[in-house]
Amino acid sequence: MTYSEQIKARYEAALMGNYGLPPVAIREGSGSTVTDVDGNAYLDMIGGIAVSSLGHSHPALVEAVSGQAARLAHTSNLFLHEKEVELAEKLLDLWGNPGKVFLCNSGTEANEAALKLALLHGKALGRTRIVATENGFHGRSLGALSITGKAAIREPFEPLGRDVVFVPYGDPDALKAAVDDTVAAVFLEPTQGETGVVTAPEGYLKTARELTSAHGALLVLDEIQSGFGRTGAWFAHHAEGIAPDVVTLAKGLGGGVPIGAVLALDPAAALFTKGVHGSTFGGNPIACAASLAVIDTIEREHLFANVLDLGEHLDARLLGDPRVTEIRGQALWRGINLAEPVAAETVAHLIGLGVLANAPRPDTIRIAPPLTITRAEIDVFCDKLVEALDAVSPAPGGRP
Repeated sequence: MTYSEQIKARYEAALMGNYGLPPVAIREGSGSTVTDVDGNAYLDMIGGIAVSSLGHSHPALVEAVSGQAARLAHTSNLFLHEKEVELAEKLLDLWGNPGKVFLCNSGTEANEAALKLALLHGKALGRTRIVATENGFHGRSLGALSITGKAAIREPFEPLGRDVVFVPYGDPDALKAAVDDTVAAVFLEPTQGETGVVTAPEGYLKTARELTSAHGALLVLDEIQSGFGRTGAWFAHHAEGIAPDVVTLAKGLGGGVPIGAVLALDPAAALFTKGVHGSTFGGNPIACAASLAVIDTIEREHLFANVLDLGEHLDARLLGDPRVTEIRGQALWRGINLAEPVAAETVAHLIGLGVLANAPRPDTIRIAPPLTITRAEIDVFCDKLVEALDAVSPAPGGRP
């Protein structure tokens, strides 16, 4: 029995089964590579689900976290510390809008806080209705789950006690029909990550902004996956030139250290008065130091230009293969659509070839590698993906 098999047996015996049995037991990582407990190396093309912005063991992140831990690891929300102020100021500067920040520990918590802002806004107007999208994903706690449009994960826990209307994603006419003077808030993702990196058509977010402004509702954008470089920009909604009332962040914000954030324009931010909401660990000094290191490194190493260039290179390498019908998304946050529903088999075969990816739906492979990944590593991925497809879905007449 290998050590991986031993660890997996212990995992099954000690942990609840909500994740099933993960296929790889990772011990360490460096750059875009992780190594399992038996010493096998893998190219990490999923990045902890769009979390590991700087890859693994990046010197800037290691120095920031270890240095902060040596000085101060925790204060609670009873006291403040310099790093949380510095991070909040930096986030508002990157956002480019007048507002305030709430710091928490995860994307789900960020969306819970945003939902509370929406409910407070609605209460002042006598409104309870929330508009969200089909197949959207905002988290697994009961509040965030109530606005999550993926029925398979929401319905086992219903009723959830929220007045929520789900509309087809990316359909401006459906939004126009749903948003009226009874709506407290609209929750949208600029791109739906958990359903296969499905992008909204140009102008969709602008329509949402116009509708919510006209009807006095909050526009809440969930940028937990799309933010912090996944699309080659700090915020995906900047491409539409709009200012939502509330934005939620997490994942890549901490580069692997748990952190979440809510950014809100001043009128919405003012709804959080003393005692209305809180978090014991939110704004933790170590997490804030990590996030500041991520921001500094992205700026200093010009990583947005890197991911935009490599995204174009990925397209050029793969779109000629008849088994790849479409590559959705921007930069290096992509949903690679396959002609056949063999994504799970392809991802399993990739593991055997030393590559980690994800299959969010039967015909889609999702990648979200570190922003620091190189062209040579992208070429390795493309070569291995073609090899995996050759094994599970051979092209007519052999390779293209």
